[in-house]
Amino acid sequence: MWWIIPANLGIFMLWGAIPGILLPQQITVLFGEADKVANLAIATTVGAFAAMIAQPIAGQISDRTRTRFGRRAPWMMIGALAGSLALAGLAFANTFIGVVIAWTLVQISFNFAQGPLSAVMPDRVPVARRGTFAALTGIGLMVGALGGFTLGSLFYNSVTVGYLVFAVLALVMLSLFVLFNPDYSSRDIQPEPFKLGDFLRTYWVNPAEHPDFFWAFTGRLLLYTGYFAVTGYQLYLLTDYFGVESPETIIPVLGLLSFAGILISTLVAGPLSDRIARRKPFVFASAAVVSLAFLLPWLWHDLMAWFIMTFIAGLGFGMFQAVDTALISQVLPSAKSFAKDLGVVNIAATLPQTLAPAIAGAIVLTVGYQGLFPVAIVLGILGALAVWPIRSVN
Repeated sequence: MWWIIPANLGIFMLWGAIPGILLPQQITVLFGEADKVANLAIATTVGAFAAMIAQPIAGQISDRTRTRFGRRAPWMMIGALAGSLALAGLAFANTFIGVVIAWTLVQISFNFAQGPLSAVMPDRVPVARRGTFAALTGIGLMVGALGGFTLGSLFYNSVTVGYLVFAVLALVMLSLFVLFNPDYSSRDIQPEPFKLGDFLRTYWVNPAEHPDFFWAFTGRLLLYTGYFAVTGYQLYLLTDYFGVESPETIIPVLGLLSFAGILISTLVAGPLSDRIARRKPFVFASAAVVSLAFLLPWLWHDLMAWFIMTFIAGLGFGMFQAVDTALISQVLPSAKSFAKDLGVVNIAATLPQTLAPAIAGAIVLTVGYQGLFPVAIVLGILGALAVWPIRSVN
């Protein structure tokens, strides 16, 4: 139960630090201010599509892996090691093509670790405990993303060192999870026959065959996209929208505020949803809270609004993250392909985080920074409404 926190920390620190701080700063330093939004959009878009393809493939492979070390552990270690090496390459990349290739390899490698890791809950956690486990997962996820963003700010002027530090941290934390939580042998499990057509269809969540799975996927995709379109673009918002000259000095404070909100709501919402055996009300409430938070910097163009928004949005998003993971684990189509199905679902989590700068860049180039907030509010509300048709979960 508890080891899932540092395991998620190891991966999600990367998704918080790199696309949010290190990659934008690296692109700005190497290639200049003039084209930073467009260059960041290209790099993150290529990496995001690589992640979208990689995680279901990783899940399919791990579902079919047969070793005495289990189905998941070997690929967690292979992904972590390859990803750490790719991060070292990104640290020393000095051309735009080199940056894009290295970041894409980082995405592919760590998604090969994250896909099997996400299957731990349906593999090994009883349904009655999944709300609590999801809360712990959410803590690791969000503390990792926020901690990565905050820690990344410390390397604002030393991007190369930052990449190397995060590479070591991710490799160590995932290794510790595998070491202290050995998987069961999978040598006696009979795999289903592999059919390429069936596998390719996993990238399409069929609303007719698996409507609950489809709506859970859609809800997560919409709400995550709205949330990370704003928070994932925080560095450029601070410098260009609020006019902060030294954003690295206030990012740690913002990280603490967001962490406080997420921790409070995650610790309460996950266990409470187990106790009352209901998930949907928490999803609806989280969308309302996050939307209310995003109204502040849209209507009140002041840095104080951003501070207040950070805490309130943390409350809402922590509530969503704690409960939504448990909800999704209850609507997976097949017990024989948890990792593959969760790999598809996790596209809805990782894709918005990595693609958010590209989406935000398109909005900013079209209507300006103020356009981010109403788009995020609408996406968040639609994400909550998408959960309503789910019938197998209250």
